[in-house]
Amino acid sequence: MAVHIITDSTNYLPAEDLARFGIASVPLHVHDGDEMRPETEIDLVAFYQRLADTRTIPTSSQPSPEDLVEAFADATADGAEALGIFMSEKMSGTMQVAELAAGMVREQHPGVSLAVLDSESNCMQEGFAVLSAAETAQGGGTLAECEAAARETMRRTRFLFTPQTLEYLKRGGRISGASALLGSLLQITPILTVEDGETTVAAKVRTRAKALQEIASRMRSDVERCGLRRAVVHGIVDMDEAARFGRELIDPVVGSPVPVVPVGPVIGLHVGPAVAVAYETVDPLR
Repeated sequence: MAVHIITDSTNYLPAEDLARFGIASVPLHVHDGDEMRPETEIDLVAFYQRLADTRTIPTSSQPSPEDLVEAFADATADGAEALGIFMSEKMSGTMQVAELAAGMVREQHPGVSLAVLDSESNCMQEGFAVLSAAETAQGGGTLAECEAAARETMRRTRFLFTPQTLEYLKRGGRISGASALLGSLLQITPILTVEDGETTVAAKVRTRAKALQEIASRMRSDVERCGLRRAVVHGIVDMDEAARFGRELIDPVVGSPVPVVPVGPVIGLHVGPAVAVAYETVDPLR
């Protein structure tokens, strides 16, 4: 029996991967003044230029229950099974809405085979779990096997990123104003990661250049210990910096050019200008 994979837009999987595996992606939304739009319909360059205006701050929201009900119902309409994989429930209400929508579909269609999984992250750390499930499904795997593949991938991934400023994290309540001010005064550049579904500090260094080097060093250590399956570089706002970071520091670790994937508005508005690397190892990291 076929297994269809559903996810949300915050993993920023390239369109060709969504198409290749038939993955259904349900967008989160951005509220900007009186306007609410799916993040997939927003021009990134224009949005990030507008984000510099601090007089009014955009906010984000999860998909509607109706959107997720429709996605789950479409995926299981022909008797197929479905697995939904979504961003961390500690970062968004998306998982709660997905569980509600899945319950509604089960009530409307008794006997439907449908599961929902918290990826415990976002961006391509979430995306790698989605890809593993989709690859397993394409290979004829069962719903349980697809879910197990995603869970195993979650144990083999790391997400490291460094923002240019702490201002955006302060705006969104991710860190306190005192912490942001202290970081600015001391010229501390944090390296952030995601563990147990939450953003946390992996390290603190004194300059941005050292932060980028430290990220590459940590990745190299993980790869030497656990091997490497795949990796992407992420960029928010300054894609030229992301491309340089990938070319000069990450490509040498991987041994070949690494894709550079832009991060969309929902995550970007909370982090601001930043670069990141997300990677999946062969053996478990945790």
